[in-house]
Parts: sequence; structure tokens; C-alpha cells
Amino acid sequence: MTTLATAPFPWSDVWGQDAAVETLRAAASNPASLAHAWLITGPPGSGRSTLAYAFAAALIAEGPDDEATMRQVLAGTHPDVTALRTDKVIITIAEARALVERSYFAPSAGRYRVIVVEDADRMVERTSNVLLKALEEPPENTVWVLCAPSEADLLPTIRSRVRPLRLREPDVADVARLITLRTGADETTAEQAARHAQRHIGMAQRLATDDAARRRRDETLRAVLGVRGVNDAVEVAGRIIQAATDDAKTLTAERDEAERAALLRTVGVAEGQAVPPALRAQVSALEDEQRKRATRSLRDGIDRVLTDLQSMFRDVVMLQYGQRDDLINRELERELDALATAWPVARTLVVLDAIADTRESLERNVAPLLALESLLVTVTSGRTP
Repeated sequence: MTTLATAPFPWSDVWGQDAAVETLRAAASNPASLAHAWLITGPPGSGRSTLAYAFAAALIAEGPDDEATMRQVLAGTHPDVTALRTDKVIITIAEARALVERSYFAPSAGRYRVIVVEDADRMVERTSNVLLKALEEPPENTVWVLCAPSEADLLPTIRSRVRPLRLREPDVADVARLITLRTGADETTAEQAARHAQRHIGMAQRLATDDAARRRRDETLRAVLGVRGVNDAVEVAGRIIQAATDDAKTLTAERDEAERAALLRTVGVAEGQAVPPALRAQVSALEDEQRKRATRSLRDGIDRVLTDLQSMFRDVVMLQYGQRDDLINRELERELDALATAWPVARTLVVLDAIADTRESLERNVAPLLALESLLVTVTSGRTP
């Protein structure tokens, strides 16, 4: 296992992905091994974007000793890196066109120009088609690096034009050690966080350092276990949506305010001064972007709840088959044991299917409250409404 203490710079934050690091280090140092477009895939929290930027740093730097350039790349300030990270539901055609245009610029300071797309799975078909020619016939010194959870999240036409690199999923114990190293959390808290996060490093770090997040997760799972009828389903669904909304606001409010203040300073509007009519369009555009980001943040929060519910009913199936050594939610073992005894396996599988369907429905813009109410009715009845 690669450790944070021994990994060579700029790969020092890429943890537990030895094979992927070696592949990309060889590609960065040997043009014969370098593909013009890469697709880094792996489960959420596996370090896709961290690896992508380390690769970009190694590509752009003049050599392994050019640490100043590599640090500039990792800081996001090097002119030869163009990155697209979206907090919105989808990547727009306009954003894709801007990337393609940028990809045809020659490197201004480094060896290569690198285009990183962190959320390539958020491109709809029309947007993906904008990238096709650029991926198929890029300039000699441009390298594309796409990141997505799996190859299946991209169109076959995109997949055929990139070199895939699949990241491994770390063990719970490995993630727990990393969380302890990074945050100073005690071993018990770190292990619980890694297990509850299902080895998602970023989520595990948040759970290990945020008492409220741990408490909210526990309360949500127990509330769902307590649903006994339609009225309970409606009430618990409302509470989940409200908690996710509050969480999304907490995560975005400070950033939104800072962005607004920065924009007003840039255009010369003093704090507390009314925005002149000529500048209102710029402020409105910023607010529109922030609303889209808030929508994405809310959906991500609800999806996290659904992932937690999936883990809980997965544990029920494990218990129904006599397997209890690999439970994710060990703290609820007594309650889950009772459910495993009371339910037939077929009913638990109906609930798991309903959770998967709900996640897909939310991606299709179904109203979150209605989707959760329907799911919880299935939990309490064993039947799809």
C-alpha cells in the first residue's frame, strides 16, 4: 500500500492506488506510453480527481525535480491546466465547447496542456458529442483526463477514444488508518466512519470529524426502521428532506456569500450599496449558478441518505443468509436482526430495488419528497405503490 509519508511528489496525496500511480508516472515520463486521452474511473471517494491533478502536474513539469511547477498545478494556478468541476446537475454544452476551444491552445509554459473533467458522467449525450472530435484528434501536446465513477457512465463513443484506468476500492481498515492519520480521530471513530461511509474517503473524513453528521445519519436510519404506516412514511420523508436541505444550505451559504461579495468588489460596488441596473444581469447570472449548485448539493445529500439506507437493508439480507461478519451498520445489529427474522428475503430485495429506483428517479428530476414518500411506503408495506 502506498503511504502518504513515502509516496513521491506530486503523488503524495494519492493514497492506496499504487498500480494506477505507476501507470501514470510511466506515461508522464515516456511519450511512447502516453495516450492523448484518459478515463480515470473508481467509486466515489477513491481519489479520481486527486490522481488526475497529480498526473497533470507530472505532465506539465519539466521533470521530477521541477517541484515549483508541480505545486503551481496542484494549487490550480498553472495556465496550462484547464479544469472543469461542476456543482450543477449537468455539464452544459457551452462549458464543453469552452473546453474544446481551450484544448487547441499550445502549452504556454509547460510540456503539455492538460484538460481535466472531474465529473464527466454529468454530460448528457449532446454535450458528450461536443468532445468527440477533440478527443479523437487532439493537438500533439494536449492531454485530456476524464473522471467518472465507471466506464458505463459515458457514451461508447467517448469510451472508445480514451485509455481507461480503473482505481481499486480501499479496505475499511485502510481508510480508517488514513482518517486517523489525517484528522487525529481515535481508531474506533475512524473505523466506524470508514465503515459507514463504505470506504468513501471524503465522506469518512466528514463523519469522523463532524458529530452532527454522525448523529444525523444514526437518527435517519432509526427513523426509517420506525416507519409503521403511511403517516409515518410522510413524516419521516419530510424530516429527511428538511435535514438534507439544511445541510445543503450550510455547505453552500458561506461560499455563495463570498462569491457575491467578490463579484461586487470586482465591479466596484461598495458593501451595502445598491447594485446599479447595468450590473444586475451579472449578479443574476451568479445567483442562477448558485441555485443550480444548491440543487446539486441537495440531490447529493439525498442520494447519500439513500446510500445509507441501501447499506442498512443490504445488512438485513446478509443477516437473512446468516452472514454477520461484514455488516456496515453494526451499531444497529439488534434491530436489523429483528427485521431479518420478521421479513422474508424477497421483501428485503423489493426494498433494495425500490431504493435503486428512487436514486434513478431523482436523477430524472422527480420531486424528492414524493420519491422518498413512495420509497418509505414500500419499506413499511413490502409493496411498490
